[in-house]
Amino acid sequence: MRFYFPGRSRVCNFKEYYFMKAVKQLLGTMAADRVLPGMYVGLGTGSTVYWLLQELGRRVANGLHFKAVPTSQQTADICEQLGIPLITLEEIDQPLALTIDGADEMTPDLHLIKGGGGALLREKIVAAASDHLTVIVDSSKYVSTLGTFPLPVEVIPFGWKQVARKIHSFGTGPVVLREKAGKPFVTDHGHFILDCHFKVIVDPIKLNEALHLIPGVVETGLFAGMASEALIGYRDGTIKTIYRT
Repeated sequence: MRFYFPGRSRVCNFKEYYFMKAVKQLLGTMAADRVLPGMYVGLGTGSTVYWLLQELGRRVANGLHFKAVPTSQQTADICEQLGIPLITLEEIDQPLALTIDGADEMTPDLHLIKGGGGALLREKIVAAASDHLTVIVDSSKYVSTLGTFPLPVEVIPFGWKQVARKIHSFGTGPVVLREKAGKPFVTDHGHFILDCHFKVIVDPIKLNEALHLIPGVVETGLFAGMASEALIGYRDGTIKTIYRT
């Protein structure tokens, strides 16, 4: 039996599937320790964060009190099912103490590619509104250089082909409009996503700035210099913690 993982162009066997699940569960449990009573926290989106939400739901049921800003409708729905209290950024007049989220790729200096699930805009807004961003990833996403994972760029639907042509002129491989069920994938905020095959991103800060100069670009999946800390799960069950220097 083989299992396909959304957002990543690979398959794995039955044994690897359960290994990855166990690692993500452990990461979720350890990350939940960072959520303290009374905190306002941001909660990310994705398969690793799913296990964080499950653990936080269990702790809420056992008396932990905090309020969370979800980074997607998917996360909001799961939180509501688990009884995790939600709040919006507009309802608070201070930074979030903490956001916990996953990543599609992460380098040792904590530069990230995010957006494989399509929630990059809200994820970046919430991360930027936080005093501390903790990233949880399995070791397959820990890379020396960003770019193997296609970079998501969120764009307005009007004129998206011209935006794609401009991005392609930066020297990328294919710039592909993301689709779902044969139609353009539409984000929670009504935008399209272009998946850009750079292969190697030497300077993520400079590339992020250049992409933002293109009219029609809403946001990019480059989270450069935003993470404070990362938890990395390995095949032998160990968890490594690294910090931004």
